[in-house]
Amino acid sequence: MTAQGLAIGRRAALAAATAAWPGTLPAQPAMPVIGFLNGASAALTDSYLRAFRTGLGELGFVEGRNLAIAYRWADGRYERLPGLARELVALRVAVIAATSTPAGLPAKAATAAIPIVFVTGSDPVQQGLVASLNRPEGNVTGVTTLAVELGRKRMELIRSVLPAARLMGILVNPTGPNLASVTQDLTTEAAALGLRTLTVEASTEAGLEAAFAHLAAAGAEVLVIGTDTFFNSESALLARLALAHRLPAMYQYREFVAAGGLLSYAGSITEAYRMAGRYTALILRGETPAGLPVQRASRLELFINLRTAQALGLTIPPGLLAYADEVFE
Repeated sequence: MTAQGLAIGRRAALAAATAAWPGTLPAQPAMPVIGFLNGASAALTDSYLRAFRTGLGELGFVEGRNLAIAYRWADGRYERLPGLARELVALRVAVIAATSTPAGLPAKAATAAIPIVFVTGSDPVQQGLVASLNRPEGNVTGVTTLAVELGRKRMELIRSVLPAARLMGILVNPTGPNLASVTQDLTTEAAALGLRTLTVEASTEAGLEAAFAHLAAAGAEVLVIGTDTFFNSESALLARLALAHRLPAMYQYREFVAAGGLLSYAGSITEAYRMAGRYTALILRGETPAGLPVQRASRLELFINLRTAQALGLTIPPGLLAYADEVFE
């Protein structure tokens, strides 16, 4: 073999060896990225995030291993949600998890192409997220706790603790997407129970302070707090203000009672987040939102804080205590 032939042979062998060397293998596909859009703050949803990740993990997706999550939080400023949704669209995420009631519609308005999985406390058909629960159509599906629909039951529960109450306070967020329906439903149900109502509004911490002061000055005897993501993030402040003004209060979720609130009752929000995580994973596997009917978190949860009841001089009916999922003593 000539010298030129030997040189060509060596170059070919070197090329073959280099191609086989692990460090030069073709790059592996990048892991999928999902967008997580929420109207509250990261501090609020630690337990909810765990539930969402659990749902993902049940179908084999683990953040940091084979999945990345881009988080966007509005910190209670709902006017930021459209811009945050557009940021996630610009990132070309594989799915947007719009995991609070205020986040659903901004996400839907931002894209008709990227799949969206919502978590909402409202009726998603009435809200305009989907055309039908069984046939969502389009690029949107998700999970509802239907927390708004349980307003009458919450009133009945708080009334069972104070059967002589006649004036009920209702706290709502004027910037929330459910303002009209929440206010109308609660006032209508209160009237059916023979209760007068006083509605107050708040969308900031200072507004909450003023709202509770107004309720106390007006002689409100009990309080029902309307469903809202901002209120979720202010559970500790709501509980403190209710106790300071000696106002027995009812909300939706465990965090409120754990922080010192009297009662909470709603569909399980942690179950809803877990289910949303599973739906997100199914879409990553190739399912389409249109083929995934809207689910409902079916487990209803009642939490009671006995310490707060004692501080307010109240006696919780034994039947109510027996029905509770958890009693804080």
